[in-house]
Amino acid sequence: MMQNTMSLTPELPFVDDYLAALLAQASALISTEFHAVVRASGFSVSEWRILATLTDGDGMSIGELAQISVTKQPTVTRLLDRMEAKDYVERFAHETDRRITMVRITHQGQTILTDLIRQAKEHEHRVLEPFGHKQAEDLKATLRKIIELHRPAS
Repeated sequence: MMQNTMSLTPELPFVDDYLAALLAQASALISTEFHAVVRASGFSVSEWRILATLTDGDGMSIGELAQISVTKQPTVTRLLDRMEAKDYVERFAHETDRRITMVRITHQGQTILTDLIRQAKEHEHRVLEPFGHKQAEDLKATLRKIIELHRPAS
């Protein structure tokens, strides 16, 4: 029988020690808790992800928005149509490449999202509180590094 030399804890079943499975399970559990708040606020989960991705920024391409919000590009386009009609987002042409459509959150979109972001931060605090500040920050830094190393090149 071949010994797995990469496993940090070989006594655990595969999915209990496999990074992708652990990330997926943690994401699903944590997200499900907050998605009830999102829906109660009148947004779909996909709308929340898109608006949250656009907050605090000057805009991004639809492709980048789809990647970061973990939403298929055709779905993003349909959602943007609805959100643009509600004046939550606006589309505009890229500065140097007119073929690229950019999207940014509007003042109205940012205003309507303010309370939901506050609630998201409170939820995150409750999730991470048992780990202490340093461990929580280390975890987020590690996840950002994994994303950076594995994000497809633009």
